[in-house]
Amino acid sequence: MSASDTRFPNPSHIAEPHPMRFQVTHLTQDGWDKVRLQDTLTGCCADIVPAAGAILNAFSIPTPDGTCNVVDGFRDAADWRERLGQGFHSAKLSPFVCRLKDSSFDWNGRTHTVSKFRLHGTAIHGILYDAPFHILEEAVHADFAELELKYAYPGDVEGYPFAYDCLIRYRLETGNTLLVSTAVHNRSRETIPMSDGWHPYFTLGGSIDRLSLQFHASHMLEYDAAVLPTGRLLPHDHWRQPRTLGDTFLDNGFVLDTGHPQPACTLSDPETGISLSFLPEAAYPYLQIYTPPHRRSIAIENLSAAPDAFNNGIGLTRLEPDHTRTYSLRYRIDRP
Repeated sequence: MSASDTRFPNPSHIAEPHPMRFQVTHLTQDGWDKVRLQDTLTGCCADIVPAAGAILNAFSIPTPDGTCNVVDGFRDAADWRERLGQGFHSAKLSPFVCRLKDSSFDWNGRTHTVSKFRLHGTAIHGILYDAPFHILEEAVHADFAELELKYAYPGDVEGYPFAYDCLIRYRLETGNTLLVSTAVHNRSRETIPMSDGWHPYFTLGGSIDRLSLQFHASHMLEYDAAVLPTGRLLPHDHWRQPRTLGDTFLDNGFVLDTGHPQPACTLSDPETGISLSFLPEAAYPYLQIYTPPHRRSIAIENLSAAPDAFNNGIGLTRLEPDHTRTYSLRYRIDRP
């Protein structure tokens, strides 16, 4: 399969021509080009910016008090450029997630040191967070609208010389639900290390302190002082019942209980009754949660692997040449 042929398995190729409740709209505003997927019946929208790392910059519903955008995104293109590397809001995490110890890993007898972005000497959050994705396809159907994007990584970042394609599909479905799928296809001649995830920050308006969090984890990853896994898994069920965040600080990784019915995680506002649910498929068994000091939003990251997976192997995908791996999850907004 050539690079130009790389697609999602069984992709949808034909946009329905007759009137639909779903729409795909291209907008040029705030200094960048974005694509809006919209459900005209409910008013639910998803705004994606292909050239800015294919970020999801808004996922919103109308309410009696105005629009509720659950994504803590960027004001405009200038804000995105200024804050690159400062929180990685909505960034695609690829080919590694979270931290890479000493920015290095050994693979097939060679040591690789990643140079893209480092924090205190540690490479973080992969290398595609600012990649200019291009539109492969958009489609409108009776029950969804979708956008398919692609970035063909040429292997040009020092420390990760393995070429691969990254394809992202956003599909806005009925029920205020957004399916987000990532497919990675190995164009190298050797098996390559791979993990995948997202780094969105979510808000339901105001401080997160009043919000309720619930998720179903079987274990918590034990971290050392550098926020890297020690290899130990600690039994954990603290958040199985909804709990008010209050002043709780979190910068922790969890192993989801895949045997529990979906949603795996729910963030809710008891005052408004609005909630955001996370429904990851099996390829995203890890959950990283971080509460930033400003407390205006919370990072809830669905991950295919643990931090530093290139070194510790926890959840690592070993992607063979000319093979593809897909990772998917859904976000759903519920309201009274």
